[in-house]
Order: sequence, then structure tokens, then C-alpha cells
Amino acid sequence: MTTPFDAPDWRSMSKPDLDSGLNNSTAVAGSGDMVGGWERRSAEFRAAQSDHLDLRYGAAGRNRIDFFKAGANAPTVLFIHGGYWQMRAKEAFSLFAGGPMTHGINVALIGYTLAPEATLDGIVAEIHAGIDFLARRLPELGGDPERIVASGWSAGGHLTAMAMSHRRIKGGVGISGIYDLEPIRRSYLNVKLGLDEAMSHRNSPIRQTESAIKPMALTVGAAELPLLRKQTADFAGHRARFGLPVSYEEIPGANHFSIMDEMLAPTGRITLMIRQLLERI
Repeated sequence: MTTPFDAPDWRSMSKPDLDSGLNNSTAVAGSGDMVGGWERRSAEFRAAQSDHLDLRYGAAGRNRIDFFKAGANAPTVLFIHGGYWQMRAKEAFSLFAGGPMTHGINVALIGYTLAPEATLDGIVAEIHAGIDFLARRLPELGGDPERIVASGWSAGGHLTAMAMSHRRIKGGVGISGIYDLEPIRRSYLNVKLGLDEAMSHRNSPIRQTESAIKPMALTVGAAELPLLRKQTADFAGHRARFGLPVSYEEIPGANHFSIMDEMLAPTGRITLMIRQLLERI
């Protein structure tokens, strides 16, 4: 849980360097093609698993959940997509349900309103509303409402950490997440997010000194941008200091996009993290 040796202090960086240090799409050559492949394969997956798509949990257009059933009365992992809270959609991530489903784990993918249409306060509230809805509906969908864990990639890792306070969530897997919003607030990403200092602090998991005693597994790719690796390492250290159950793992060779292969594969490290988390609850 130590800070990566090559991670700079964002406070000492110029704004152009900070912007570059947070830009995953630029850092990973071919990332657009990679996401395009996710979208195509996810469309095929949704066509084959179409029984419970776009379940509406709220009034906003993106307030919908896709539920993929793996077994009767099975546990469920709620997956929250990334995109720096201002792009992408749940529909692009359906294929990643395949890994957990191989092991009898239901997967629910949640959509949420993007910035600037929604503030970060509003996005976090939507995730909590979606969890309420999912827990109510799970008995009729075929899932166990007492065994729900959250997982998310990138901005979804942040929202996973923010979901840990919900009484229905029993644990979380954060994948390449953002846990301190202050560097985000000082970067190009804040043009759409519109964070002020107060909103940044109340929505930064690393600045919260009280949290429910629930396990979290935190992972990041060893080939990711240093600032992203530092976010995960620092948050793992924060949880450890406050006596909160946590594990930390860097996946060798994985960048910000290829790390998701570890959830796609039935034997992938992230699939294993989800399985191990569910075994603890």
C-alpha cells in the first residue's frame, strides 16, 4: 500500500502536466478502438441476455439498470461504469458480466446522469437510489438482496467507494478508481464537473474519516499513469490507517483499459476478487 515511486505530487505540477497526467485516453494508444470493441461485444451480449434490460430506478433518462441473471437466489455484483463522470454508458460494459456470471454471480449494470447535466452530488445520490431499487427488486429477479457488492472502473471506482455507506452494499471492488477529487478539481476535467472545494471534499472517499466496516479490494494496473496508481495506493493506505478492511493489488502489465480483461475472464484477477469478496459476506 505504498505510494508508487514514480508518482509525482500533483500539487507541484503545472496545469498542463496535471491535465496530461490524468488523461487516460491519450496515455493508452488505441484506447478508442478498445472501447469500440467493448461496445460491439456488449451489444451482442445484451442481445443474448435481454430479459431484464433498462429497469427504471428514477425519472432521469439514464436512471436504468441492466440485470443479468446467473442463478436463482444468487449474489449480485453491481457494476458502475467509468468515463470521468461525463462520458460513456452502461451499455458499453455488458460483456464484463461474463466473468462473474461464469461463477453463478448475477451482474447488475447501473446508468447515471452525466456531468454537466448532473453534479457529482447528484450522481452519487442516483447510485444510492439505484441500489435501493435493486435491493427491492432482487427477490423477483431471482437474486439475494442480502448479498450485494459494488464494483466499478475509473470514475466507477470512485462511485463504488461512495456506495459503501449504503446499508445494502456489503463490500466493494474498486478498479483504477479516483478517491481524491482535489487533483480533478484543478484539472481540465472540472470544466464539466463544476466541483468547488466543498463538493470535492465531501465526495472524496480519501477525506472521509468514518466509514462502515466493510471489505474493499482495490486494484490498479502497474502500467497505468502514476497519478492513477497513486490514487489507489493512497486510498488503500487511508483505509488501513482507519482499520477498515482492504486489500491492494497492482496487476502487472495492465493499463487503464486492458485491466478490464481481468473481469472479462472467468479466471481473471478481478473476477477472483469479486468471488473472494462474496465469500466473506
